[in-house]
Amino acid sequence: MENTNSSWFQPTTLLLTGIPGLEDVQIWFSIPLCVMYLIALLGNCTILFVIKTTSILHEPQYIFLSMLAATDMGLSVSTLPTVLNVFLLDHREIEFHSCLTQMFFIHTFSSMESAILLAMAFDRFFAIRNPLHYTVVLTSPRIIRMGLAAVVRGVMLMIPLPILLKRLPFCKGVILSHCYCYHPDIMKLACGPVRVNIIYGLSLVICSFAADSVFIVISYVLILKTVLDIASGDGQLKALNTCVSHIFTVFIFYVPLIVLALIHRFGTFTSPLLHVTMANLFLFLTPVLNPLVYSLKTKQIRYAVCKVFKTRGNLLK
Repeated sequence: MENTNSSWFQPTTLLLTGIPGLEDVQIWFSIPLCVMYLIALLGNCTILFVIKTTSILHEPQYIFLSMLAATDMGLSVSTLPTVLNVFLLDHREIEFHSCLTQMFFIHTFSSMESAILLAMAFDRFFAIRNPLHYTVVLTSPRIIRMGLAAVVRGVMLMIPLPILLKRLPFCKGVILSHCYCYHPDIMKLACGPVRVNIIYGLSLVICSFAADSVFIVISYVLILKTVLDIASGDGQLKALNTCVSHIFTVFIFYVPLIVLALIHRFGTFTSPLLHVTMANLFLFLTPVLNPLVYSLKTKQIRYAVCKVFKTRGNLLK
């Protein structure tokens, strides 16, 4: 690894971390990791294919689900090279600018996912509040604009992150806490003035993840108010049942994200193993579980998946 003789430098490479203290056996962890990546990629590809090829699924709810699946695939592909390099090949080095690039995509796809989860909450509110005008309000052009807004917001908010990091000197080592590049993790290695980075990072969290989560909660408060106005108990249960998959997805996305942020804020009081566990939960929970949850819980998706595979099987005979 190249270095300069001065007390600070910008490293040419950084070192990723697998499981501290278990380096000799971490190759065995590559097997379940490969399985989870396979489930995430195949599951989300299946969701995208089924929605695209099944006309009855060309509705707002499923279009938003296809956006979520595409975002989950993007997040998985962004982390796949370094995670498997560390656990399968024990190759920990990553070039500094490649690390910044990976960091940008991880945070961008995370921001996009948060925005799409908010759009899905609005979708559930409109579907329950005014089902007769549901498809009139959420037209295809509006849905496309919402998806583009999620992409543009994610890209524009995250572009400054690598730029702000590149201006900093690094003198606190080159070892990261995770098997992928994460902004707070890289920032901890800097020895220059990081006040701007901290302020911008906090503003970014408030403008994206915090704002999205607040509006999601507001949406569900309004949904609950609407459901309580429904006269029949069966109608109330039916309306709430359409929200279960989305509520679960919101939970498995935000809880690891919040815990991981708290670990980086109060990292001196936590074990390295907890760092690794929460970092991997953040990576794998939503991409792996979302296709399973929506396939099992949504009758239309389940029926369409079975129909597609049955048709493919008949063609192969």
